[in-house]
Amino acid sequence: MGSLFIGLMSGTSLDGIDGVVVDFAATKGSAGVHVIDHAKRAFSPDLRACLAALNRSGDDEIHRAALAANALARAYAALVETLRSGAAVANRPIVAVGCHGQTVRHRPGEFDGIGYTIQLNAPALLAELTGIDVIADFRSRDVAAGGQGAPLVPAFHRAVFGRAGATVAVLNLGGIANLTVLGPEDQAIGFDCGPANTLLDLWCERSSGRPFDANGAAAARGVVDARLLDALLAEPYFALAPPKSTGLDLFNAQWLDARLDTADARARLSPQDVQATLAQLTADVVAASCRRHAAGADELVVCGGGAFNADLMARLGRALTPMTVVASDARGLPADQVEATAFAWLAHAFVARQPGNVPSATGAAGPRVLGALYPAR
Repeated sequence: MGSLFIGLMSGTSLDGIDGVVVDFAATKGSAGVHVIDHAKRAFSPDLRACLAALNRSGDDEIHRAALAANALARAYAALVETLRSGAAVANRPIVAVGCHGQTVRHRPGEFDGIGYTIQLNAPALLAELTGIDVIADFRSRDVAAGGQGAPLVPAFHRAVFGRAGATVAVLNLGGIANLTVLGPEDQAIGFDCGPANTLLDLWCERSSGRPFDANGAAAARGVVDARLLDALLAEPYFALAPPKSTGLDLFNAQWLDARLDTADARARLSPQDVQATLAQLTADVVAASCRRHAAGADELVVCGGGAFNADLMARLGRALTPMTVVASDARGLPADQVEATAFAWLAHAFVARQPGNVPSATGAAGPRVLGALYPAR
């Protein structure tokens, strides 16, 4: 078997796709995971709007979802072609593409005791377009086994960031903030703390027309409002014990609007003050989660798009003192490559028929091989 795998990730922030080529035979890089190329592809405004709309019920959504999945597959395939044509790959064969898909609904454990999670994707089309085996649908097996189907990165975090005899905390700041805590004796838990870029980006676009608050500049100019912050922190999800996971089903525009109204924030506060308060919400929720579940860790390793938000990183640093907050770049893997690399790692685990979930993180009945294969031919 060859050693090159591609990982693709498009997250709840809906900003686009990250793709990596990982060489699992190389000896350099974090724990032998060597990223040899990385590329990004932004979503078109139309596709981004369509994906955002599919996070809530609407007319003819099955039809819209099917066409959006096809459009996603074409975007994924274009990024795969970019990676394959790079000098780093040099015509070497790719074993498989690990493709997470785009989460549009996530309701594990609800309704009938099993619930569901939906990652919009067209992996058969992706295999047809690329001529490469595709591994997709990573979450549903864990849900079928009674788990949350998320987070799926703790096993990967353990392989890449784990340190023998130490407690390690890893935070992904994507649309949602999710925390992994790796214990000194190979224990691991992981869960979604609460919102991160999803609310920050939503408010920035609404108040300024910009898709995100670059470097947290608007939040840095604002003043945190205690009344609004209290209304945000009153959300019952924050008090739930792990295993737990969440997404845009809960933390969305309607959720934010209800709390803005409760705190009478629209009339009282500037847009920058709301931005600052939302940033502080993420910092406070993450800090509370770390105090409760990662007390033995001396540093928090941060990855995801939020690692590039200087204001948010500074708020985390203040909220978590004396814990050190560092971007994952300092620990061998750039912050914007971690999640895509995780899905290359999960595809590699699938091909080797090794479990990809951590039951203590997801709540599943036991270890499971995650994913489904769509052969190239």
